[in-house]
Amino acid sequence: MRKIRIFEHISLDGVIEHDKNYANGAWTAPYRTPAGMAMLLEAYGAGFDLLIGRRTYDEWLGYWPNAGDFPMANAINAATKYVATHRPESLEWGPVMDLGEDIIEGVRKLKLTDGPDLVLSGSISLTSLLLDAGLIDDVILIVYPVLLGRGKRLLSDSFDARKLEFVSTKTTPTGVLLNTYRHVGSLNS
Repeated sequence: MRKIRIFEHISLDGVIEHDKNYANGAWTAPYRTPAGMAMLLEAYGAGFDLLIGRRTYDEWLGYWPNAGDFPMANAINAATKYVATHRPESLEWGPVMDLGEDIIEGVRKLKLTDGPDLVLSGSISLTSLLLDAGLIDDVILIVYPVLLGRGKRLLSDSFDARKLEFVSTKTTPTGVLLNTYRHVGSLNS
């Protein structure tokens, strides 16, 4: 059985948005270091597949296939991308598969297959949906020492409270924390 692990770059106040169209676009850039990249690559693991929503897929399509030859780009480009989409016929960056019309059922079936762990990143609607369904195993938050005030948050407003169990933390030279938590279940159970 595969594990599903959420990876999110996040500010201290919960903002995950850092694309080029965001007012504070490249807020993660000043904190990047070779040591931080090595730590992140280790956390991702030797091999992984991606579990992403359509918007994230389209955004990443504009960057990763042309990012150059370096370990993170090579790993992301080689990963099978499992995409939540209503337009599977237009998926071009592969290897790629769509999750089908019933996303929860598609992810449940995928989780039961053999293969590398599944990394979910950048897809806030998919993150909330899969946490609510109890399909997430681990939550890895890459926490930056910055407060952004506005922007996309990790979870949707309709998200139900969940319990997490602390596993570990690591720190980069620039103060970025890589916090790992195990998903326990509903806060109210």
